[in-house]
Amino acid sequence: MDFFFVRDYRNRPRFFSAGPLGPLPVNFSKTRTVWETAKKKVTNLSPRLLLQEQAFEHGGRPGQGPLRILHSGRHDERSVRTRLSLFLERQRTRHIVGLAAEAVVVPITGLAAFLPGPNIIFYFLAILMIIQWQALRGITRILHRDHELVADPLLAEWEAAVEARDEARYPEILDRLEKVHGLPSPRKILWK
Repeated sequence: MDFFFVRDYRNRPRFFSAGPLGPLPVNFSKTRTVWETAKKKVTNLSPRLLLQEQAFEHGGRPGQGPLRILHSGRHDERSVRTRLSLFLERQRTRHIVGLAAEAVVVPITGLAAFLPGPNIIFYFLAILMIIQWQALRGITRILHRDHELVADPLLAEWEAAVEARDEARYPEILDRLEKVHGLPSPRKILWK
């Protein structure tokens, strides 16, 4: 599976893969309806964020050989490696802080169980914590894994259009990215 490290329309770095957003690998039998409701609420969050979290989890899976990461090639390989490393370290720190904050809040939401009706807030936070924990584990593994950085001219064209703020070219470039690399929804990841 190929992974992408490129800037979005706001010039912020993004890490994602060509895989579609998949289901969470957790299944509870007793509270299935509440779990499914909370899962729908989580998956209604920003696809840009969820696809990046999933890419972290997929990239951190044990595999053979280096992790293939496509980038724009507008910078030398050393610079890209440094930027990728700093990006992953920043993401790891954000995930640790987020998990710590959620770990403090989850017991409080557990008290809502005494209220009538399902405790959607608790399950929502639980799902969010699972997603973040899987992503954190993946980020840590990606940091320790070898990377094969591959420059892609189409990603360079995208970053040049972003830098020039040429929004008229965005749809055409994103359509080509979708066709060439098999990305399921590059507009959701890189544009509004």
